[in-house]
Amino acid sequence: MRTQALRLFLLGWALVATAGCANLPPPPDKPVSHALPAHHTTPLGRLAQAQAPVAGMSGFRLLVSGEEAFATLSALADRAEQTLDLQYYLIRSDASAYALMQRVRAAADRGVRVRLLLDDLNTSGQDDGLLALTRHPHIDVRLFNPFPSGRFSTVSRLLGSLTDFDRINSRMHNKMFVADNALAVTGGRNVGDTYFLRNPDSNFLDVDLIVAGPNVRALSRIFDRFWNHPLAYPVAALVDSPPSEMGVPAGLGTSAPVAPTSGLGAKGVVQLARDSAMPVGPSPSDRAPAPAHQFPHELAQGQLRLIWAPSAVLADRPSKLELEGEPVVAPTPDAVASVDRLMGSARKELVLITPYLVPGPSQMAMFRALRRQGVQVRILTNSLATTDAPAVHVGYVRHREALLREGIELYELRTRIKEQRRSRLGAFGSSLASLHAKVLVVDGRTSLVGSMNLDPRSAKLNSEMGLVVSSPMLASQLLQLYQDVRSNSYEVSLDDRGRLRWRYQDGGRLTELHSEPDASLWLKLSLKLMAPFAPDELL
Repeated sequence: MRTQALRLFLLGWALVATAGCANLPPPPDKPVSHALPAHHTTPLGRLAQAQAPVAGMSGFRLLVSGEEAFATLSALADRAEQTLDLQYYLIRSDASAYALMQRVRAAADRGVRVRLLLDDLNTSGQDDGLLALTRHPHIDVRLFNPFPSGRFSTVSRLLGSLTDFDRINSRMHNKMFVADNALAVTGGRNVGDTYFLRNPDSNFLDVDLIVAGPNVRALSRIFDRFWNHPLAYPVAALVDSPPSEMGVPAGLGTSAPVAPTSGLGAKGVVQLARDSAMPVGPSPSDRAPAPAHQFPHELAQGQLRLIWAPSAVLADRPSKLELEGEPVVAPTPDAVASVDRLMGSARKELVLITPYLVPGPSQMAMFRALRRQGVQVRILTNSLATTDAPAVHVGYVRHREALLREGIELYELRTRIKEQRRSRLGAFGSSLASLHAKVLVVDGRTSLVGSMNLDPRSAKLNSEMGLVVSSPMLASQLLQLYQDVRSNSYEVSLDDRGRLRWRYQDGGRLTELHSEPDASLWLKLSLKLMAPFAPDELL
């Protein structure tokens, strides 16, 4: 996840003296392909077109709970007739990925063309399984910005790529799932148990958007741009050996396939590739949909309840992750610069939800300017106890007091989700919560849901994307989400003596703390030890 890229840097400097390095081979010859041009000819395309109240306007719907997101992706895979395009930073090897990829494989079995584009950072140990997937006549898999050698583990990949570190430190952070170039899901979620509330230990609070209309075609153009880019390598160009007899790399297990609801463990995509005749097993989305999971039911009934509004897609070009010697494309505004301009346009209120908060000098200046103009700035982020990237928390800590002195409202997520909020946020159960959503709302009217964090890595290193929607209704829903999560968070402020304090209400009682809440002594100590080795520009 997020800590992986930082670990690459820290471990790289420690091991550089012993590394045997390899360069990325020249881009291989590969067929150029594009999204389905006749999107309106499929049932999904006709449905989306019929539901649009105004030609040229896109429709949206929030996906907040992980269960709803899983059900929606499953339904799109089930109902696609021509194409499925999946672009992700991370698809985990676990039960949720297995269950979803079963449905994607089933779509390919009925003739749907599947294009799967993965960032290569998190594919260690999956080469055989991914290569086996490409043996299906309707499935093509490409890895973006790949590691050329030592592919069996992250450490070995790093050791084989240290002379090319600037390239491998930049990653494709995009997330989208597009069916028939007619309906799409995009936002902050990757694919895996923690994103769909199926992890018994810790789950992400995340946000996606269902998209219909012209913005889907814009997303498809972004996908095509990355898919046909020189840094998108077919798996076969990177993996020399054919799939093993079992099709499962060592360490992932070799037991017979089981239903995805039975605790499959670390098999996921790789396990799927093992048995081409594997039937599509039951999943939670096969049951009668709960009130929060109506989208599959709506598709079956031929109706869509979406918010139709003016909107725009923001996206970095693949050239943000340059190949040496690659021709420079015409300059275009990058996604994060566009986000900065959107935040700076606030006149009354700016609400920001971000898992990683490491504002650079320009963003701090923007926050100060907004406060001078009387704009309320409200930020929700992770606490030390809920973040999945303690090293990145170091950068946040450096700016926390300065943010508070500017009068910015600051909340940090608590580890437990209150029972009364679970119906809206999802069934966290006893699992710890972690914030992964990337959302902002400007003046209660304009919203952004995307993949970008407020940190230097999103600004300078990773490719990012997002959707800006001008809709008071969607903004109101996101502001309600902010309020709901805020009620499960610590209010961070400075007391009369200038000390940091964390306050929260529990059972009508106000509790006040003066050190990082719910964090172990070892975690707090680790934060101090990491600080000298984690400059802001690398977080």
